Amino acid sequence: MLDLPLPFLNRPAAAHTTSPWLLVLMHGVGSNEGDLFGLAPYVPPHFHVVSLRAPHAMGPGSHAWFEFSVLPNGSRSIHEPQEAASRSLVALTVEAAALQLGVPPERVVVGGFSQGGIMALSLLFTRPELLHAAMVWHSRLLPQAMPFAAAAESLHGKPLWVSHGVQDNVIPLAQAHAIRDHARGLSLDLTYREYPGAHEIRQAELTDAMGWLGGLQHPQPQASR
Repeated sequence: MLDLPLPFLNRPAAAHTTSPWLLVLMHGVGSNEGDLFGLAPYVPPHFHVVSLRAPHAMGPGSHAWFEFSVLPNGSRSIHEPQEAASRSLVALTVEAAALQLGVPPERVVVGGFSQGGIMALSLLFTRPELLHAAMVWHSRLLPQAMPFAAAAESLHGKPLWVSHGVQDNVIPLAQAHAIRDHARGLSLDLTYREYPGAHEIRQAELTDAMGWLGGLQHPQPQASR
């Protein structure tokens, strides 16, 4: 039984998997751990799937990683202490899940949709030692997390999936372009895709993302010199 700092749903890796991977998923604002857990049947069977619930309740079955407001000029103001606390909780939860499941960091992937994607991306940039790759759907880069980013060399070769809807009316496509451009300035192994549709994951996007996930290979240890 897993004992984690955040509430969760989980699906074990297929029986007799010799070197399982771990996928930790994070939902968007106003949702809960059951949302992205609905994707578990599509996740390759050699993955443990752990879907987390954000810590801030907005109502019955409705949670957020941090509160925010949209300013008159269209920019967003966030509750920074909540974001920092959630980022720390996510790091603790990912580390605990990997330890308890016996999965090393080189086989750990974090993923999220919308605000959950923000958390996944922020974890990749600030605590890259905890994971191998990140999968980000319909999200944006959070400037408030960037002062805590790890050294660029610690991101070298780490795979990053970023996808977005061309007609997304919640988080504009320009935000995905900002993630893409920032990632291209680093040594990440970026896969960037755009799809028809709004703030949603349609079948083609899900199929491609799961194909990318199933194709990940953990890095080989470097030979001693």
